[in-house]
Amino acid sequence: MEAKQLNIHAELIESCLDNDRVAQYKLYQLYSKAMLNVAFRICNNVEQAEDLVQEAFVSAFKNLRSYKGTASFGAWLKRIVINTSLNYLRSRKMEFDELNDTAEYPESNSIDYEDQEMTVEKVKECIELLPDGYRIVLSLYLLEGYDHNEISEVLNISVSTSKSQYNRAKRKLKELLSENNYDTGYAG
Repeated sequence: MEAKQLNIHAELIESCLDNDRVAQYKLYQLYSKAMLNVAFRICNNVEQAEDLVQEAFVSAFKNLRSYKGTASFGAWLKRIVINTSLNYLRSRKMEFDELNDTAEYPESNSIDYEDQEMTVEKVKECIELLPDGYRIVLSLYLLEGYDHNEISEVLNISVSTSKSQYNRAKRKLKELLSENNYDTGYAG
């Protein structure tokens, strides 16, 4: 039996279960910005990310009774936002380059940047320039904490495709950062 997660917004959630619109709006205000960032990292379009977050919140409020409290509310909601965003991408027929399952890929999950001049904003800008498949896998792996098995399941791709997309994303990100006059010091 899974232990219940201590939820600091338990009272708000209870009120939301009673269809209290004020409580729903408060919960939305607490989580909408973070969820917008998640959706944006996946779809790479602010307006679409806003729509996806709205859709995810509607879904969350409709299915709030299924929230068991075994994870934080934010983690539960984030999963809904990710699934909503990925469903949107599937509807656009997102394509990934399938590779041979026997291919070997390094397991490094870090991108070494030695140049202190590089700003977070520049890295974000360059991530946004990545092709969709690269950006999505990189975001799910590095930023959302998914492993390659989970990514392969949610995107309906092979594990080797997830790994190759991730490695290609790292290489492309290095190129983009270099093109923007940032010496990354990244050799791999």
